[in-house]
Amino acid sequence: MAIKFGRPIEARARLTPVETGLPADADRLDLPTRMRRNRRSEWARRLVRENVLTTDDLIWPLFVMDGENARQPIASMPGVERLSVDQAVREATRAAQLTIPCIALFPYTDPSLRDETGSEALNPDNLVCRAIRAIKKEVPEIGILCDVALDPFTSHGHDGLLRDGEILNDETVAVLTRQAIVQAQAGCDIIAPSDMMDGRVGAIRKALDAANFTDVSIMAYAAKYASAFYGPFRDAVGSAKTLTGDKRSYQMDPGNTDEALREVALDIEEGADMIMVKPGLPYLDIVARVKDAFGMPTFAYQVSGEYAMIMAAAQNGWLDGERAMTESLIAFKRAGADGVLTYFAPRVAEKLKQR
Repeated sequence: MAIKFGRPIEARARLTPVETGLPADADRLDLPTRMRRNRRSEWARRLVRENVLTTDDLIWPLFVMDGENARQPIASMPGVERLSVDQAVREATRAAQLTIPCIALFPYTDPSLRDETGSEALNPDNLVCRAIRAIKKEVPEIGILCDVALDPFTSHGHDGLLRDGEILNDETVAVLTRQAIVQAQAGCDIIAPSDMMDGRVGAIRKALDAANFTDVSIMAYAAKYASAFYGPFRDAVGSAKTLTGDKRSYQMDPGNTDEALREVALDIEEGADMIMVKPGLPYLDIVARVKDAFGMPTFAYQVSGEYAMIMAAAQNGWLDGERAMTESLIAFKRAGADGVLTYFAPRVAEKLKQR
């Protein structure tokens, strides 16, 4: 007997009175299974729910900037602000109170400090390092993830070193390893290389181990696509206006899926402890394939463009923002993600706390 979704195919014929010969005014059909029994009340829905969102699934990205007691709204990301270090500490404290396990730091580097080589990334007293130390001093229990790439620090807005219009791979990797060490020395818990240079995960792991940072984890941006959804983020870190050309020579083509598996496999082989897919919602198929193929701790980044779309639609009254926020995050869990980097983190954490 052929089975589909646990029910005999021929049993489905009994769902329609006309097809089964039952009177059209029959009060009840002889249904083999009534799926709605498990949906009829809130307690029942909770009892059989397959995927549940908790604060343990959240990583909260924060943008830091120079200054004191300062918060600067980001126009293309309603509700998100650049924060001075003291305000970032305040938000890290809030994250801990909401039981969000980890925050991610991204700098808005003063334009006067940006140059062709992104040299400020190697400054042990740069904005990111100062923020790490300040947060760890006040909120030692919070995890800190740091982006490793040069785009917030270069005058051309690219993630790597640029020469004659070409991004240099090996030369960039050498700089990224030094950047990772600087961040680890400041107290970073998770190094997250987002540059998409070949071989950078292995080089960073080797450098961290050699410097006695064997406990520092690596979350590789393993499948990072050349996406149109990064625009508001580039506004936030100040690279939107400086970027020359595009990043398609090193970020992945949106049409590819098998390539993502190869990228992930290489990063795992090189020593990644966790892997990430970016962007998020447009690439849930990649999240699912990666999780199924490798069974590794798998994360997704609900990027700035995804956040901005939901917020803009909600502000225009086109959808219920709170429900869309929660539904979008559940989608990541359903696809197999172990966690999500999302700008909604504090809002959804507050909502979960109220439950």
